[in-house]
Amino acid sequence: MFTQTNAVNGAPDVEAVFQFNGTRKTAVWDGYRPAHLVTDNYLTTGIHHYCETDFILPDGTAKGTITFISPEAYPHCLWVGKKINIQEGARIGGTDTITKILNSLLCSDNKY
Repeated sequence: MFTQTNAVNGAPDVEAVFQFNGTRKTAVWDGYRPAHLVTDNYLTTGIHHYCETDFILPDGTAKGTITFISPEAYPHCLWVGKKINIQEGARIGGTDTITKILNSLLCSDNKY
């Protein structure tokens, strides 16, 4: 059984740089909830919060945080510098580059 997740209590799991690749037609706003490919075969939802802006243009970049749902299901899968896809279904809208891990459950000793 899973415990209460950060998505429920609102604490961010990671800090990241968001880089969108222009495939979206519209900007994304603070609170955007795309899927993230955290392992080779696991997509999970994460809530974006952006620093110093309320939105990011379709080909824009910004810094911020991600709060994942159920990180207990994919422990020890992230490290600083890892790039993970930002996805809407099969469409890849950009990448997140992890700059700091705030939830130690997600921190990996292995940097693949």
